[in-house]
Amino acid sequence: MSATRRAAVLGSPIAHSLSPVLHRAAYAELGLEDWVYDRFEVDEAALPGFFETLGPEWAGLSLTMPLKRAVIPLLDEISSTAEAVEAVNTVVLTADGRRLGDNTDIPGMVAALRERGVRQAERASVLGAGATASSALAALSRICTGEVTAYVRSEARAEEMRGWGERLGITVRTAAWEDAAAAFEAPLTIATTPAGTTDALAAAVPDRPGTLFDVLYEPWPTALATAWADRGGAVVGGLDLLVHQAVLQVEQMTGRSPAPLAAMRKAGEVALAAR
Repeated sequence: MSATRRAAVLGSPIAHSLSPVLHRAAYAELGLEDWVYDRFEVDEAALPGFFETLGPEWAGLSLTMPLKRAVIPLLDEISSTAEAVEAVNTVVLTADGRRLGDNTDIPGMVAALRERGVRQAERASVLGAGATASSALAALSRICTGEVTAYVRSEARAEEMRGWGERLGITVRTAAWEDAAAAFEAPLTIATTPAGTTDALAAAVPDRPGTLFDVLYEPWPTALATAWADRGGAVVGGLDLLVHQAVLQVEQMTGRSPAPLAAMRKAGEVALAAR
């Protein structure tokens, strides 16, 4: 059967992406037999040329690094959510040829926390100051009623995080990475750093921790997540984020709602276990 609708994830590197597993599981559950979802190795230089190849069979694109900001000039419109953090991870290609950009990472974070019972936090901590940290601040701007403390390695990063806070309308205090163990005093901690970065902090998890949102999904569990769970704290992982943001992508690209969260999560768990 020839495919009538297409979607894909773009980025560089892209071979590790779980997006095809999640989206294909959704298509199977929804009975969308004429939909296909692929992955393409595309860097910033190649992105404009890739867009020129897209025909009317294309419904949407998922974008990972380093394309989330580079894609913006190629789009006709971006959502206020994407504009807030200057990052697009979702492009919907409309029937009339328009290219619409959105960011599902931010509502995906909020949904992942809500699923674990976290609807509001009086204070929060963020470990790290990269691109994911700005999305974390945007998510916290929706659920945190008080101050957010960001633990960073340099004053330049500290200035960036305070600037994001001003832009997003949330009070951000910055502290040195050397004091990161103090992050765990907040009822919600979001770890946005690369693999291995927080391993040394595992020993500092208090006896009665709040909620940890560790955005990594491979390797999993991290040393920090393991120590947190061992002490009775609630843990939200990177797969939770990945699935919830993909659910929103599937709904936008296919027009079908709700997307099958449970089937998508199960497919992701099976794929990770096989690696």
